[in-house]
Amino acid sequence: MAQATFIASDPLLLEQHWTLPDRGKVGIISLILTESALFTIFIAAYLVYAGRNVQGPYPKDILEIPIFSSICLLSSSLTVYFAEHALEHNNIARFKLWLLATILLGGEFITATGIEWYHLIYNEHLTISTNQFGSTFYSLVGLHGSHVIMGLFFLSFTMIVTLLGFPIRSQLRRFILLSWYWHFVDGIWVVVFTVVYIIGR
Repeated sequence: MAQATFIASDPLLLEQHWTLPDRGKVGIISLILTESALFTIFIAAYLVYAGRNVQGPYPKDILEIPIFSSICLLSSSLTVYFAEHALEHNNIARFKLWLLATILLGGEFITATGIEWYHLIYNEHLTISTNQFGSTFYSLVGLHGSHVIMGLFFLSFTMIVTLLGFPIRSQLRRFILLSWYWHFVDGIWVVVFTVVYIIGR
């Protein structure tokens, strides 16, 4: 009898202790899953059309592997982690330093992408309408670049309000969620880099 009473009370105990999951975490996880599905479609399209160009230019002839800019972007995952760690320990000076490093590394990546595109368009005459390679290349790399730019916007905004004296420590939770997004952007680049500059060549 006592056992039956215990079993019957279990659902009540569970209901009392259950709380709604953090809306921010649910939101950013949903965003990452949605964006992952989007990137999967673009990556699949790139792979499907790879090597099917009937006219040049071809990837192996004009693409240079962006090693330095890729190292910079991937290193920014480490610097944003250090910024998050500094904020958790209320070390605002160190937080600013690591946040600035993250912004500069991400900015270098976007700058290098812009230089690459300029070279491809004006020197190699590869545009989005040149051939299938051009269409899928600019679509996939551009999609990733737009995500980097969005991340840089929010990181820069965080830096500005911090420099203006906003109590950023009170927004630790939101910065952690922003760092999740940035880690996602960096992780996706590993896949895009592999598909475009290694497999696609």
